[in-house]
Amino acid sequence: MVLLSVAGYLTVQYVTGGAGAPGCKVVASGDGHATYEFTPEQAVNAATITAVGTARGLPEEAVTIALATALQESTLRNIDYGDRDSLGLFQQRPSQGWGTPEEIMDPAYSAGMFYEHLVEVPGYTRLPLTVAAQRVQRSGFPQAYAKHEPDATLLAAALTGRSAATLTCEGRPGAGRAQGPDAVRAALVRDFGQDVLQSAGETVDDASPVSVAPPSPTTGADGASGATGTEDGTGTAGGSDGRTVTLPVTAGAGAGSEERLGQRGWQLAHWAVANASSLRIERVAYAGREWTAGNTDSKWYPTDAGSAHGAERTAGPVRITSAR
Repeated sequence: MVLLSVAGYLTVQYVTGGAGAPGCKVVASGDGHATYEFTPEQAVNAATITAVGTARGLPEEAVTIALATALQESTLRNIDYGDRDSLGLFQQRPSQGWGTPEEIMDPAYSAGMFYEHLVEVPGYTRLPLTVAAQRVQRSGFPQAYAKHEPDATLLAAALTGRSAATLTCEGRPGAGRAQGPDAVRAALVRDFGQDVLQSAGETVDDASPVSVAPPSPTTGADGASGATGTEDGTGTAGGSDGRTVTLPVTAGAGAGSEERLGQRGWQLAHWAVANASSLRIERVAYAGREWTAGNTDSKWYPTDAGSAHGAERTAGPVRITSAR
């Protein structure tokens, strides 16, 4: 019985990515009945997979297929072992031409390789998910991807930004010093490519300053430093002290398309929340809503009195504030 208990514990550890870690959750927009809970490690990898896909201009269906595949192959964990020489999020094999072990263990690279093969499948967006995934992976268990489709669909809707204010994490940063704006900027480039910063008037060389919101500490009703509304209704992160990266929402959206701009904004905002623990992000604000690390309910709260429907608004930039 003791051995069975240990085996059960280890199974849970593998599936969840480790117990005791601060959790993340995606809820369905609208009724919110469907949910998916996962770990910060899984959230970072899911956000990377999604960003790599959208940076290539691929549709949400492609992202859903990729996420379902990674859920099956590795439970969204970047593991350095597998069947024969399989490695990484998608269990790609160096001996089969997927890349070197070092390349495959890079989540952005492995996601890019998956998408390269997926787009070569004729009509993949019209195929059943399990068929499209199998034509890339050639797995010995081709039907296994199907059971992950509901969770992958929820994740894709949130991480592409189509579903607004639906991804949250507890966001308790781990031990170590704060990463700061430069680390946030480097991670954005890693996942989205250089355009994510260049479109915001920034460059990626170390000599260039990060776009930083000026400090504007405020005091809420509970006496704590909080956020205050601005004329565009986006809110300004209070007490940023030069720690806030500001991303104007322009990249990846068609000119004059408010819906696409809003989706891009929520993708960047959700990406930041997913990376909160690893990058020590304290606060993310967009479109009249704000998420703050360490909240027990992990919700997106309105940042001004008039933003009852803030999750649907598209005004203003995304603001990402690092922990001290």
